[in-house]
Amino acid sequence: MFEYEFMRNAFAAAALVAVVAGCTGYFLVLRAQTFAGHALAHVGFAGATGAVLVGISPLWGMLIVSAGAGAGMGLLGERLEGRDVAIGVVLALSLGLGLLFLHFYTAYAGQATALLFGNLLAVDRMTIVILAALTALSLMALAALSRPLLFSTLQPELAQAKGVSLRLISVLFLLVVAVVTAECAQIVGVLLVFGLMVAPAAAAQRLTRRLGWGLLASVALALLDAWAGLGLAYYTDWPSSFWIVSLGALSYLLAALAFPDRS
Repeated sequence: MFEYEFMRNAFAAAALVAVVAGCTGYFLVLRAQTFAGHALAHVGFAGATGAVLVGISPLWGMLIVSAGAGAGMGLLGERLEGRDVAIGVVLALSLGLGLLFLHFYTAYAGQATALLFGNLLAVDRMTIVILAALTALSLMALAALSRPLLFSTLQPELAQAKGVSLRLISVLFLLVVAVVTAECAQIVGVLLVFGLMVAPAAAAQRLTRRLGWGLLASVALALLDAWAGLGLAYYTDWPSSFWIVSLGALSYLLAALAFPDRS
């Protein structure tokens, strides 16, 4: 299958996204903000389809809108807690707006499926270059944030007493999450981002309590899910997004069964 350029492109793109999704997802699960990735993907869908409507790349539309939403969620902080109905309405409205934008350009109706469920096999070299740049920026941002982020996650009161701005850390982290969410959406689509970003990280935290080993396990599982999913998609002719998220769910299920006392 590596004789085909589109498969080589798909494996390269999957590797880039899996690495950054594994790292970001680990902190997302650790901070109990897994819903944020799901929410940002829904909001980003409206930005992606709006970008299509005005004639620019959907990736840039998703990045801009997701980043704005991530910053807003970070600024609101605890005020978002307990507002499930309001958040759900916003997410539904975002999907509705996205479909409305696509309605105005029927020529892009097929692009709706790619945005919602991903189309990894259609990734070209330019997209890989963009994903590589976004991955490098996201990883550098995570590295710079890692110590205060971990401190504010595990001991928020002490971190605040030491002068760490919890709101600033939250905003910066959710900005990174927004960028990574936009990347993941290029691989599995906005509706399945949760499976690639959260499932491997949640499984890794079941496997080990150590931060370093947990990050490595999260990246390894995300990479395994992405590459194995691509291989299965090639030989079965089933959608790659289906295989990737199914393998992610399976890895979490096996980890939960093996270590039921860990959460």
